[in-house]
Amino acid sequence: MFCIRGCGRRVAASLTKQHLASVRFGGDSAAPWTPHFDVVVIGGGHAGTEAAAAAARCGSRTLLLTHRVDTIGQMSCNPSFGGIGKGHLMREVDALDGLCSRICDQSGIHYKVLNRRKGPAVWGLRAQIDRKLYKQNMQKEILNTPLLTVQEGAVEDLILTEPEPEHTGKYRVSGVVLADGSTVYAESVVLTTGTFLRGMIVIGLEMHPAGRLGDQPSIGLAQTLEKLGFVVGRLKTGTPPRIAKESVNFSILNKQTPDNPSIPFSFINQTVWIKPEDQLPCYLTHTNPRVDEIVLENLHLNCHVKETTRGPRYCPSIESKVLRFPNRVHQVWLEPEGMDSDLIYPQGLSVTLPAELQEKMITCIRGLENAKMIQPGYGVQYDYMDPRQISPSLETHLVQRLFFAGQINGTTGYEEAAAQGVIAGINASLRVRHKPPFVISRTEGYIGVLIDDLTTLGTNEPYRMFTSRAEFRLSLRPDNADSRLTFRGYKEAGCVSQQRYERASWMKSSLEEGISMLKSIEFLSTKWKNLIPESSISSGKSLPLRALDVLKYEEVDMELLARAVPEPLKKYTLCRELAERLKIEATYESVLFHQQQEIKEVQRDEALQLPKDLDYLTLKDISLSYEVREKLHFSRPQTIGAASRIPGVTAAAIVNLLRFVKTAQQRQAAMNRVPKIDQQLRDTDRLEESVLIQYTY
Repeated sequence: MFCIRGCGRRVAASLTKQHLASVRFGGDSAAPWTPHFDVVVIGGGHAGTEAAAAAARCGSRTLLLTHRVDTIGQMSCNPSFGGIGKGHLMREVDALDGLCSRICDQSGIHYKVLNRRKGPAVWGLRAQIDRKLYKQNMQKEILNTPLLTVQEGAVEDLILTEPEPEHTGKYRVSGVVLADGSTVYAESVVLTTGTFLRGMIVIGLEMHPAGRLGDQPSIGLAQTLEKLGFVVGRLKTGTPPRIAKESVNFSILNKQTPDNPSIPFSFINQTVWIKPEDQLPCYLTHTNPRVDEIVLENLHLNCHVKETTRGPRYCPSIESKVLRFPNRVHQVWLEPEGMDSDLIYPQGLSVTLPAELQEKMITCIRGLENAKMIQPGYGVQYDYMDPRQISPSLETHLVQRLFFAGQINGTTGYEEAAAQGVIAGINASLRVRHKPPFVISRTEGYIGVLIDDLTTLGTNEPYRMFTSRAEFRLSLRPDNADSRLTFRGYKEAGCVSQQRYERASWMKSSLEEGISMLKSIEFLSTKWKNLIPESSISSGKSLPLRALDVLKYEEVDMELLARAVPEPLKKYTLCRELAERLKIEATYESVLFHQQQEIKEVQRDEALQLPKDLDYLTLKDISLSYEVREKLHFSRPQTIGAASRIPGVTAAAIVNLLRFVKTAQQRQAAMNRVPKIDQQLRDTDRLEESVLIQYTY
């Protein structure tokens, strides 16, 4: 057992089994009082809270280590959750019994569904959040979660032991070392360090070490990861200044009101905590040429923009927008930070100019002529690990039982962090119990798309989720996340409560019954037109139509349909969510059939698992270029499908890889003569035939 930073200046790659043999292993070096947990989670942000709660729900004794307990649940940047693509992630986290959706339903102050002009598959649930309420509710949840202990402390190093021979990896993590020198032993460790790894805050030309304003960075842990041999990159992000609410002239701005009724994020909530009429509005203003002038005239005073470190493409600073899109007007949303907060968050005005120039720029904007800046905007630069160094379970290739989640993997956003956190927590717990990992494929959820993109493509800029990243978005809708993931979470991971499982089961059976009933009711189109005159059903030709077909018309909903045919349809209108989901199922019925065929084709590629112990660099009897070997060695894809998505891995390489795996299986079958393997070979023959056609033509 050893600590990397305790090895002086030697890098981890130079440590051999001979070095490991000179120290004691397992728990024999730990005194009886030394704390020992199943899972230790480092970091109390959005990834860390989800990871810790998920591991505890799975039955693991879990420790959450954070710099300060009073910052658990802190929203470091924008006071909002959800949006296009991000709302999908929140629904999927909730389907796995995660926290953020339920906490948002208890803490929101402005709920709105974005993208309503398009189909429900790409609607984006979003809410402005009361920062103080969210933090209070999250801390209450975390501090009262069974099997979860919370402790203040900064982690400086990892305790490593000899690896398990049946798994890939050079080392195995077995605990952490805190800044005070004390140790905590664990079977699995989850790192959710956010922007704290060698974090640096930037305002103008001034730079000082910090993970966020007021918090110290994590230097020792960053050095440990680098010495272990992880490929480290550098990213940046930023936050806008905060403005005094009383100094804003809202009367001349465009007002946006919340939805009525408000749609909750969580499947187990029928309503949110606050009525629509009691919610707060948001306001829209815009930049102008004077803002551009201030930015362009003072670029020499802004080192954050001049740095080569990549920032977020889809939430750029105002400096980046002015440089990238010259002579354009940019939106600035003025968002409340809480019910009793005196602060306004100017969404779209992230800036790192010197404070006096920020104030000058703000007062050039309509409605902000007399605005008072309470806190300047600032940039943060931080280390991240190339996410191609982790598996789809979020366990690292290099260190066994070490999991990464959140911004350490190159993502940006609360929702992306929460999604990774819940998966890392589940798998850290499953690893302790020697159970198979819980992996979501890109055909099953946006979480799968997120993780697959990271682990196969990597990223060199902060990654955020959009619906356009998902090939099967008609199937991966916000409304059906529970039917896609809750049952798997309950049966395979044990992370879903009985209450949620029963709720999802009731909804599933109700939907099946409702769809069956709608299919069974059939009238001629002329009769339907008479029953529902406001519908656009054509009465020119009298054709038979099922109730399900009538429900596809945009102006027809379950309420209207039930008034036309009260029996037996009225009961399906008693639950708002059920009625809306029946409408959505009807809307997509025909196109979903074709998409399911496409999903099956992708799943055929995913069906063939690649051996985890393949050494692509030295592999013989297979024709692969050295470039392809390097890419496969670095990313270590688990399936043929994942290998095919790695940039630079050619179609010819995929076919050769498939043939190699088949030959290896045949050799194994000849040795073992196991009927089960013979069946797998027959399955592989069929898979090879389809893949050869796919990648040859």
